[in-house]
Amino acid sequence: GALRAASSCAPARRGRAARLNVCARATEKDVGLLGTKAGMTSVFTEEGKMVPVTVIGLKASGNVVTQIKTEETDGYNAVQVGYDEKRESLLTKPELGHLKKNGCPPMRHLAEFKLNAIPEGLEVGAALDPTEMFQVGDKVDVAGKTVGKGFAGAIKKYGFKRGLMSHGSKSHREHGTTGPGSTPGRVFPGTKHPGQMGDKRAKVKKLEVVQVESDMIVVKGSIPGKPGNLLTVTKAKGK
Repeated sequence: GALRAASSCAPARRGRAARLNVCARATEKDVGLLGTKAGMTSVFTEEGKMVPVTVIGLKASGNVVTQIKTEETDGYNAVQVGYDEKRESLLTKPELGHLKKNGCPPMRHLAEFKLNAIPEGLEVGAALDPTEMFQVGDKVDVAGKTVGKGFAGAIKKYGFKRGLMSHGSKSHREHGTTGPGSTPGRVFPGTKHPGQMGDKRAKVKKLEVVQVESDMIVVKGSIPGKPGNLLTVTKAKGK
């Protein structure tokens, strides 16, 4: 179950050259929450200004601490959080055993928040209350998978300029040359080419909290993904 925290990393290569890809997340300021994107709407401030906001829904089963990792036991400090309770038949035996060992209910999603130090008084099985973790006016970081756009050309993916669209033009929306010449006679790694666009983990930083309830968090602005997308909400680092 702990390996699910790295599920958004690039898949390992297959075949003889297959190897394990390790995805190390950045250290967070504090323990975060998992939520579901409900959609966007607008609210009005006391001055009468309309502000676009996104509603992050929190399911009734809430967020539960499923594991606490320390430097003594695992080499680093982290808190694993489970979200969205489901029936046991939908879990694999290793996942179910991991949760039962810690006395936790079966959870659909597990996420790990790496920390510099474990908060005092936090125990396995504790339910996380969003109204105690976040206040109106706080800045938060929200991460999730972006909307998948499929295979896109360089103009759509990177904003390249197109050629002339007149009859004699030979490069309307083509990518253009990519090689640097006979020396070194190859295409440099990292060159921007057409390819799959979106469907990658992205984080929007320092969004302002507009409203906090036991079943939702409302933040100013937009966040990654479609409605129903799984999100992580953490306190923003820095000022």
